[in-house]
Parts: sequence; structure tokens; C-alpha cells
Amino acid sequence: MLAASPRLVRSSLAKLRDFPQVLYLGSYPPRECGIATFTRDVKAALDDRAGTRGHVMAVNELGENHAYASDVIGAIERDDPDSYLHAARVINAHPADVVNVQHEYGLFGGERGAHLLELLSRLTKPAVTTLHTVLPQPDAVLRRVTRELCNHSSAVVVMSYTARHTLAHHYGVDPRKICVIMHGVPDVPLRSSRHFKRRLGLPGKTIISTFGLIGPDKGIEYLIEALPAIFARHPNAVYVMLGETHPGIRRHSGEAYRDSLAQRVHELGIGDRVFFENRYLADEEIVSALLATDVYVSPSLDPNQAVSGTLSYAVAAGRVVVATSTAYARELLAEGRGMVVPLRDSEALVDAIDAVLDDSDVRRAIEVAAYRFGRRMIWRNVAREYEHALDHGRRLDERHVVRSFGRPTVLLAPARPAREPITIGNS
Repeated sequence: MLAASPRLVRSSLAKLRDFPQVLYLGSYPPRECGIATFTRDVKAALDDRAGTRGHVMAVNELGENHAYASDVIGAIERDDPDSYLHAARVINAHPADVVNVQHEYGLFGGERGAHLLELLSRLTKPAVTTLHTVLPQPDAVLRRVTRELCNHSSAVVVMSYTARHTLAHHYGVDPRKICVIMHGVPDVPLRSSRHFKRRLGLPGKTIISTFGLIGPDKGIEYLIEALPAIFARHPNAVYVMLGETHPGIRRHSGEAYRDSLAQRVHELGIGDRVFFENRYLADEEIVSALLATDVYVSPSLDPNQAVSGTLSYAVAAGRVVVATSTAYARELLAEGRGMVVPLRDSEALVDAIDAVLDDSDVRRAIEVAAYRFGRRMIWRNVAREYEHALDHGRRLDERHVVRSFGRPTVLLAPARPAREPITIGNS
């Protein structure tokens, strides 16, 4: 007897449990941006879980013309209102049961991305919107656009409790409508760093790293200022900055920020111990670099940062993370999963990085706590939570109003209130 293929089995199970057919709306590879990568990854995880293939309505920047794969059924031109109306007609004609919108304010055209509202208002099927940014204390326009966005959505996904609280208390969104689903990450084995240090060309080195799309909001200049003191205490340490300049930054100001960092490295006389890799990294390269890393540093300057894919990846890889005190970092690194320092404070970065490099027991305890927590975030677990959220969105009346959302879907729920993360320096 021939055995059924795993994909056929998954497909049959998906039909048995009536898995929703999903159409995704957001940026998508080969476009190089964090939302594009996330859209691809959440789609792949749900496709794998369902044994089916979802489709995508992509969003282009002005003048872009990407060679999309066949799962992209159309593209919206960001600043063309008519393009959104056409996309709504295409989506309505598609057999999908539910639309998952991957939302970032700068991704969509109009004031605060208001063009998207016209599309959503014309949909004849429910939408579940994932908010990648939730800003506290919004101005009137931001509050109105966000409330309308949530009103047009059957359910809303955020990636932290802080974002859920902000959405409920600063925007007046019904908390029962808000699902907390963590940022998905690859399933990374906990392995020795020696092999990966060799692959990175830095065998035997103590590696401090940062990765991601680079721009002035990353605060890397404060880490650069900290490096001479760290290097003096740890002669074997090096710093690696992996990732290209964010395409949006590059369009407006070229490589000015990266060049300023390189200039400062030269002025400090540490050029032989600092390595910049200016290119877009594939997921496997990111994972390999993280597994070579001893301390991952995220010196972001945005205190309201609601989610960070780079932080999520680093925690899931079981790395020691030192991060500035953003909303997301405080939540993700609680319970001993990392160290938090004040924003714009090079001395605090020195103290924190020295502390973990000087004490192998502390370093190991953080690595274990981070890795164990990160297992919740692997994509197969996140896909299960998305399935629940999308299924909620599909079981609504024609006005797309949640009948009874009950207790929100939560993956982050602790058994007790989380303790504050380790903090170095003055708060």
C-alpha cells in the first residue's frame, strides 16, 4: 500500500477542520523590507499548517516593479487611490475566506495610510489586521485612522501586551477584538558557536553583533561610542554590524548614516575590530550570524517600539541580548531573558556588555531563559494562533463585527506578572 504524502495528509486534515483560505495584503518579497519578510513567513507557516497555498495582494512603492512569484495575484501602487479600489474588486472576486492585512503606517498611501481604509470599506469578506506599530498618545489624525482601521477589521493582531493596552486605552478599541500573537521566528537548534564563528571568518573571537535594516533610528552610534571601553576590557572582542541600509533611508539620504558610523569607527581607532556587512541577509544567514554571536545588541532610539523582528530572532536563538528600554524589549526580555539599558546611554551599554562577558554563569542563565521562551515563538506555534484569529474573523456577520470574541487569543500570557528585565545604568 502506498503511503500518503505528508502534504496530502495535512491538506485532508485542513479540510476536515475547515481551515480558512487566506489572502494576504502587505509588502512581499522580492521587496526588501521587514513587513515583506513577515508576510512571506506567516504565509509559509499557515500554508504548511493547512496543506494549502494562500495568495497575496502586494503593495509597491512608487516606481517599483517587482518580479513577484505566482502566488501574488496583484499589486497596489502605494500612492494611487484607484489602485486600492481595483484591489478591493480583485480581492472580493477571489475565493479566499478571509483577508490578513499586514499593516505598517508608512506602507500604505494617504495621510497616515488612509488609502487602505477605502479598500477595507469595500471588502465583502472579513479582514484580520496585524498591526506592526501601535503608537501611544496619538494625534487626532492617527487616532481616527487607526480606529477606522480596527473598525473595518473583524479582529486585530498585535505582538505584545503593551501594544494591546495602548490600542485599548489610547484608541478605544474593544479589547475583546485584540489578539496577542508573538512575532514568529525560525526553529533554531541551541548549538555551540564555534562552527558559526568560523563560518563568519572570526574563529575564536568574542562577537558582539547587530543585524537588520540600518537607519538612524537604530542608535548604533551609541554602541560605537561604547566599543573602545569594551575592547579595552575584552581584547578578543569584535563588533559585527550585518545588514544593508533601509531602502527608504537610502532613497532619501543615501549611505550618509552608515558613512558617519564608519567615520566614527576610524576616529576611535577601532577599525580592525569592527566589521560592516552592507547587504540584505537571507534568513539562514541571519540565523548563522546569531549562532556565532556572544552578545546581541539592540540600541534602538524608539521608546515606543511595539515589535522587533531582530530582537525576537536573537531571543529565539538563545543569545544574550542587551537592548535599550523600548516597550517591546522590556516585555520580551523580562524574567531574566536579557538586559535592558536606558536609551542614548553609551556608558550603560559598556556596563551591561561587560557584565555578561565577565560572568559566564550570568551569560548561560540568560541564554537558557531566552531559548526556552523562544520556543513559544517558532512559526509552527505562531501559525496555530493565527489560525484561531483568522477563524474568528471568518465567523462574523455581514457587518464584520465580532459577535463574541470572549477571552483574547494570547500566546504571551505568563502565570504571574512578569518581573522587570535586568537593567543597567540609570532609568
